[in-house]
Amino acid sequence: MIRKMSVEDIPQVQLVARESWNYTYDGIIPRYIQDDFLASAYSDENMVRRVERSYAFVALVDDKIVGFANFSYVKEDGTSELAAIYLLPVAQGKGLGSKLLEQGLALPNIKAIELSVKKDNASGMNFYLAKGFKQIDAFKECYAGNELETVRMRFEV
Repeated sequence: MIRKMSVEDIPQVQLVARESWNYTYDGIIPRYIQDDFLASAYSDENMVRRVERSYAFVALVDDKIVGFANFSYVKEDGTSELAAIYLLPVAQGKGLGSKLLEQGLALPNIKAIELSVKKDNASGMNFYLAKGFKQIDAFKECYAGNELETVRMRFEV
């Protein structure tokens, strides 16, 4: 089941973000950098902001949150930014990521979705390419002294 995220969901969503990041980025981004990023980006305060100021959805299996997606409000040009889409490792490959993405594709006045993904995130890159996203840019980002290539992608609805 997919539904809108509520403030009450924040602790479970924070857990999904942490487990997903650790699973995806171990060996790519040192754990202490992951921990610092997650503590900031997924703080209680920032999560409340996400719920109140964007489109946030959760995926549930047996009443347990196993994934979430976060889209910006649709801009005047019809573009929304997919800020996050994460699933617990045990929930990956079961179609839930696709169902979360469909929520963004159904946003009012949506014409395109853009996102950033780390090039070394093979599962993320493969998912977005399989869904029809096209690379529009690539650049290097520095995370506490660790340089990673980030790919910008876009999907035209």
